[in-house]
Amino acid sequence: MMRYLTGPTARNTALACTLAILGAAPAGAQQSDAPVRAAPPETAAPAPVPQPTGLSESVAAVVNDDIISTYDLGQRMRLLIATSGIQPTQENLPQFQREALISLVDETLQFQELRRVEREQKIDIVAEDEEVFEEIDGMAQQNNMSRDQFIGYLTSRGISPETLKDQIRANISWGRWIQGRYGSRLRVGDDQIAATQALLAAQAAKPQYAISEVLIDANRVGGLQQAMAGAQQLVAQMQQGAPFPAVARQFSALPTAANGGDAGWVSPGEVPAEVAGVLEQMRPGQLSQPIAVKDGVYIVYLREKRAGGATTLVSLKQAAVPLAQGASAEDEAAARAKLVALKPQIKDCATIEATAGTVAGVIGGDLGEAEVSDLAPQFREAAEKLDVGQISDPIRTTAGLHLVAVCGRRNAGQAQVDKDQIERRLRGQQLSMIARRYMRDLRNSATIEQK
Repeated sequence: MMRYLTGPTARNTALACTLAILGAAPAGAQQSDAPVRAAPPETAAPAPVPQPTGLSESVAAVVNDDIISTYDLGQRMRLLIATSGIQPTQENLPQFQREALISLVDETLQFQELRRVEREQKIDIVAEDEEVFEEIDGMAQQNNMSRDQFIGYLTSRGISPETLKDQIRANISWGRWIQGRYGSRLRVGDDQIAATQALLAAQAAKPQYAISEVLIDANRVGGLQQAMAGAQQLVAQMQQGAPFPAVARQFSALPTAANGGDAGWVSPGEVPAEVAGVLEQMRPGQLSQPIAVKDGVYIVYLREKRAGGATTLVSLKQAAVPLAQGASAEDEAAARAKLVALKPQIKDCATIEATAGTVAGVIGGDLGEAEVSDLAPQFREAAEKLDVGQISDPIRTTAGLHLVAVCGRRNAGQAQVDKDQIERRLRGQQLSMIARRYMRDLRNSATIEQK
C-alpha cells in the first residue's frame, strides 16, 4: 500500500486535537456488532479527564542527559486522553502512560537531532512560535473557537498550552527536516511506475475494501508482545465506543494516522497478507481483532466492500446529427457527409465537443462512463474495437448519426490513477520508510533510562 510520512504532519496535528476533545458519534458496527464511533458531533463534551495516579513530581525518564519529568508525562497523558476519545480507567491508564512516555522520548530524540543539525550546518529547522500558533488557530477554528477560547478550554481540562505547543513544534520541525534532507534525493523511475500500474490492473478483478487502519509499531513500543497487548486494549476501547479516527491519530504508526486511519479503497495485494486474509472473512461495519504482521500489530475497520470484476468500463464522447428513423435517403446521406468531413478535424477527445459546435446541425456531447455490455449494440461494437483516443465512422441509430470517440477504458473496480499520482505515492512510501528507520536508529543509539 502507498504510505506517507510516519505520524501526523503539522497540519494534521490540528485535526488530531479537534477530533475527540468535543466527543464522538456512533458510525457502524464492530466485529462483535458493537458500535464503532467514527466522527465527532459539534457540541458533545466528554466527562472530565481524571488526574493520572501514581505519578509524583520527579524524573520519569532521562534521554541522553535530557530529563522528562513526571509533570511532563502527566500533561502528555491528559492531552492523549482528551484527543483519543478513550475513557480513562484504572485498567487503561498504564497504556496511556506508556504511549505518552514513548511520544515524549521520541520528541526529545528528534529535538536533540535537530539541534545538532542546526549547530553543525548553521541552519534553522525548529519551528518558531508563529508557526505553532498558526496551527493552534487552525484547531480553534475547527472547534468554532478563538485561539484564547481554545487555550482556555485546554486549561480547564488541566492541560497546559505548552504541552500542545511542544507536540506541534516537534511535528512541524521533524516533518520539515525529513522532507528537506531526503525529499530532493528520492527518484522514482519509470519502471517503478509501470510496475505499480501493472499491480493496479492485476488487482482490478479482485475484491476491493474500504478500510481504516491502525498499526502498533512493535519496534517503537518494545516488542511484538507489547504491541499485541496494546492493540487488544485499543480494540476493547473501540468496542466500548472510542472513535476509530481518534484512536488512529494518536496510536497508529502508519501515515494514514493523519487522516484518522482512512486508507481508502484497497485490494488484497496492497495490504499485508495477514490483513488480506482477515478482510476476506469480515463484513462491512466490523472491527478486526489484532492481527500480527512483520512490523507490529494491525487493527482494521472494514467500512465497505465491493466485488472486483473483469467488466470493462468505457468513457465516450460523440458528435451527432439528429435524424428521425424514417428520414429520407437524401437527408441521411447529407448527415453522413457532414460527419465524414468533420471526423478529420477532431484532434482528440478534449476537443470533440467544441469542434462539433462549429458545424451547423452537429451536436457534441459527453456520454459519460458505462459498462461496454450495457451499451446499445451499435455503440458496443465501436467501444470494443476502437483504441482509446480513436473515433468511429458514422453510426446510425434511431436517434440519428453519430461519431463516437473512446476517451477512456478501465476494468470495473480499478482506480483511475495517473502517472503523477503514482509517482507522488511512491515518493511518499519511500519517505515513510526512511522516517521510520531514522527514528529506529536514533532510539537504538540513544541512552534512555526510565525511572
